[in-house]
Amino acid sequence: MNPSRALARWRALAPRERILLPLLMLALPVVSLLLKRLGYRRTRSLLERFCSNTPIAPAPNITRAELARAQRLARLIAIAGRRGPIKTTCLRQALLLHVLLRRRGLPSQLLLGVRRISDSPPEMHAWVELNGLSLDPSSAPAKPFTAVPLPPRTPCDDA
Repeated sequence: MNPSRALARWRALAPRERILLPLLMLALPVVSLLLKRLGYRRTRSLLERFCSNTPIAPAPNITRAELARAQRLARLIAIAGRRGPIKTTCLRQALLLHVLLRRRGLPSQLLLGVRRISDSPPEMHAWVELNGLSLDPSSAPAKPFTAVPLPPRTPCDDA
């Protein structure tokens, strides 16, 4: 990317987002390292301990402003995943988004899905939904992913 264009995009961010983006760029490699060392279940359990004491709002009580902030956070995490010190996968980004939204008291759902297009190998994807809406900032796939059952629920999912 052109440095002057990158600077212009940086300046277009809200002041709070200019602080948050570098923090997300640091958090994603930590999530990546945890997944490599501990695996999915233990990493998710460890990360969700940060939100276990946060009261989760019922889904119908989510305001449009909260939904817009959640969508913006998802976009910032996607930017951090592309521009950070390491490129991260959808799973790492979705885990971080899920935990941060739960920390804010929002009833996000982490979903893992699979799809198969003709004879090609199956593709996997992870995303977060809030109020039934996908927060995935990537373009909508032509053929959607089918969500697969997740491992046993963790304390944050009990709300």
